[in-house]
Amino acid sequence: MLARRNPQLNAHGELIHLLSIEGLPRAVLTQILDTAGTFLSVNDRDVKKVPLLRGKSVFNLFFENSTRTRTTFEIAAKRLSADVINLDIAKSSASKGESLLDTIANLSAMHADMFVVRHGESGAPYLIARHCAPHVHVVNAGDGRHAHPTQGLLDMYTIRHYKKSFNELTVAIVGDIVHSRVARSDIHALTTLGVPEIRAVGPKTLVPGDLREMGVRVCHDMREGVRDADVIIMLRLQNERMSGAMLPSAGEYFKSFGLTEDLLARARPDAIVMHPGPINRGVEIDSRVADGSHSVILPQVTFGIAVRMAVMSILAGNDA
Repeated sequence: MLARRNPQLNAHGELIHLLSIEGLPRAVLTQILDTAGTFLSVNDRDVKKVPLLRGKSVFNLFFENSTRTRTTFEIAAKRLSADVINLDIAKSSASKGESLLDTIANLSAMHADMFVVRHGESGAPYLIARHCAPHVHVVNAGDGRHAHPTQGLLDMYTIRHYKKSFNELTVAIVGDIVHSRVARSDIHALTTLGVPEIRAVGPKTLVPGDLREMGVRVCHDMREGVRDADVIIMLRLQNERMSGAMLPSAGEYFKSFGLTEDLLARARPDAIVMHPGPINRGVEIDSRVADGSHSVILPQVTFGIAVRMAVMSILAGNDA
């Protein structure tokens, strides 16, 4: 029986959709990171455009609220010279009961070339990718608790930019891991890129036990979790996805798992601190850390534009 082909890759192993980091070979991840590096200089030009997507139509379909992700995707597409259409879901036919696939079919009839999709249901971008026309590419901008691949990739770009290599790193991912699609994407990427020690740090209610099966070290003590870490990735508490009281209070959480200067001192002297945003100061992270010399939170945003340019340009260059 033939193995099922990865729906993100064509018969030649080239990327045609970006739905998840899970299952992508290291060579594809490296290609994206290398390509992103070539786009960083575009940010410094007087005219911040390259013609790689000229004549292409990119539809941003955000069924969940987003500012940072949607804006950086829009900037990335426009810098590639694409025509960008932001669909206001709250005022679209979807709000009147139209099915997701009917929405996609109608937009495809408008000659869409790429869909950037954020959806509250895990797997929605996969469904779209299975039913869209062969020439249309789908990028997952976050689906449910499942995946956020471009955030994972920009996190990897940030780590490689500051640490040069993944081979000897200790990376601590701290916070609400059970609800975090970013954490899942980061773990898959770090594993594929050869990071030897990945730690998941947080309270028992917010760290899934099955991470150990992926080779991740689970820590329920913050001091142990950040000790000698090269990279600390702080996560936002996903209050909108929690069911019931999973924490005593935000204040109690900060006392146990908020990143302070004292805790940061337990990491390596050249450790970097990351956060996918938006930041809850005084809940996940102290302001002195978020704004301090170890923080690379704002560079992450800048790198995110280049990474999303890379993804879209690679997809546009590959056929199904």
